[in-house]
Amino acid sequence: MPSGVRGALVQRVSALPDGPFDVAWLAVGTPRLPLGRIRLRWEPASPASWDVTAHLGLTTTEVHLASWPAASDDWPRLVRPTVHEVLSLSAALSVATAALDLSNRLAQV
Repeated sequence: MPSGVRGALVQRVSALPDGPFDVAWLAVGTPRLPLGRIRLRWEPASPASWDVTAHLGLTTTEVHLASWPAASDDWPRLVRPTVHEVLSLSAALSVATAALDLSNRLAQV
């Protein structure tokens, strides 16, 4: 990872094993993650492996989502299913929350 960054914000991840995994660098001074967003960080563990961590943005904090210690050079393939599923779940929860909020507002009218 370049110096001066604290990780990479996942923009989009494909469900396909060899599909795109789009990220944007997060500067060290960047505020906490937005709700439902994932930050990845990877550091060399040995000449052929990486320590990879993922954090998830919640309403009031960031939480440790997962770690993949000493992952092979092909670590994006290992990480992709977890990141894809969490992003999909987060999107579904956002839609369900918005629908519930709308239903509650309509019930009060």
